Amino acid sequence: MFALLLLMAASAAATEYDLGPEFGGDLCYAQPFEEPITNNAEFVNDITAMVREKIPERVVHAKGTGAFGYFELTHDMSRYCRADFLRGVGKRTPVAVRFSTGAGERGSSDFIRDTRGFAVKFYTKEGNCDMVGFHTEMYFYSDPHRFTTVVHGVKKKPDSGMYDYDTYFDAITELPETCNFFVNLYSSHGIPLNYRHMPGFPIHTYQLVNSCGEYYFSRFHYMPDLGVKTLKTMDALTLSSTDPDYSVRDLYEAIQRGDYPSWTVYAQILTMKDVKKHGAKVFDVTRSLSIDDFPLLKIGKLVLNKNAKHFDKEIDQLAMNPGNVVNGILGAPDKLFESRSFLYRDAQYHRLGKNHNKIPVNCPLHKILTYNRDGMYPVGDNEGSAPNYYPNTFGGPQPFTPAWPSNCTRKYRKEGLIQITESPAYNSDQIVEFYNQLTDEGRQILCDNLVMVLKTTSPRIQKKSVYLFGKVHEDLARRLAKGFNSTVSNYE
Repeated sequence: MFALLLLMAASAAATEYDLGPEFGGDLCYAQPFEEPITNNAEFVNDITAMVREKIPERVVHAKGTGAFGYFELTHDMSRYCRADFLRGVGKRTPVAVRFSTGAGERGSSDFIRDTRGFAVKFYTKEGNCDMVGFHTEMYFYSDPHRFTTVVHGVKKKPDSGMYDYDTYFDAITELPETCNFFVNLYSSHGIPLNYRHMPGFPIHTYQLVNSCGEYYFSRFHYMPDLGVKTLKTMDALTLSSTDPDYSVRDLYEAIQRGDYPSWTVYAQILTMKDVKKHGAKVFDVTRSLSIDDFPLLKIGKLVLNKNAKHFDKEIDQLAMNPGNVVNGILGAPDKLFESRSFLYRDAQYHRLGKNHNKIPVNCPLHKILTYNRDGMYPVGDNEGSAPNYYPNTFGGPQPFTPAWPSNCTRKYRKEGLIQITESPAYNSDQIVEFYNQLTDEGRQILCDNLVMVLKTTSPRIQKKSVYLFGKVHEDLARRLAKGFNSTVSNYE
């Protein structure tokens, strides 16, 4: 065997490769290699540029991709909302969409069992409107104070720099309101096959206003026209090890070959009467809205037909913020929406600077006049010679005031988000409903997925988890305990 290896090595050494004239001649350098390297201006320019070429990574949703396309309105929404892009059947509005995983870093796998981001920037005639959502109808929590608890709990530990399911499930079980989200996440619906088969939900119940100042409320849904498809756990683990960028690649290559992904956009509409009847729970992001009570109204089509020409410039620097709304969409009255509006803006200030809205991919279609200028680039035309203070008598921009149509029967009033009193999140009824509609196989898949990771945790965390899920559904607790070769009584 050793002799054979020597023979093969000798044969390889004796082989000559004719590389052609373009590879001939001696190696040459831009400047004599003997010079001190720090005197080489080309080297210094290259190396100093390279170490500064990456902007700070997003704290959450760092791994992702995106594309561009349009939203086409197929059902006029002017009865409920005066936003220009929601009026006039057939109207097309350019969009940018970013898909992402939640807890993973930039280089992480597309197939970790994790929340997925589904964020849409509508470039409307009245400015940019961002709807920043997820692949589940509900969110982890409704109390803004829970943000750091969940994020730090599910990300890597500060001492070891590794993921740890002890801290992961410790954080979850300390916040029972997260249970609705995680029961869905660990079911067979949890891991999307790819982004083209993934639904999207902006999660908040938005407050809309029509031309006569009447309030309506809506939750939006993006449902993939290819159908919702997910992966089994073992298939996800296999793909994660062989092609961790599979979902990014799948979206890019589909658009490259002209197989443009699309989503049908729906809205659930509520009136002020509905809000008064059902109370603040219709704004609870840890809950979904009943389709029986509030049917889905088809309103449009979302189509992606263009890839970014430069990933860093158009996708990594794409800045979303739920607080970016337009005339006719007031936002949402819940505290989580208020906190996200601040949090996302502050995140963009950190990553991209105070002028992040002047980066081309974040600029509105039409110039927006503001009093913001100077600071770190980009500054654009820096508002030219316009005054930099308000009010003024030099023709500076004025605050936008919507016109009040003469045919409106109601008296004009100052518009704003309604005031609601939020109670602690409650969603146990929806968890029971979700679990009961699962088949026996579906229940076992949910249990097996939980047991797979909980087996790596300490007995104390296992006990906490069985106790929490037992409060939700007795059968789930029994199945979990059986997965640990035990009984529920041992965890009470």
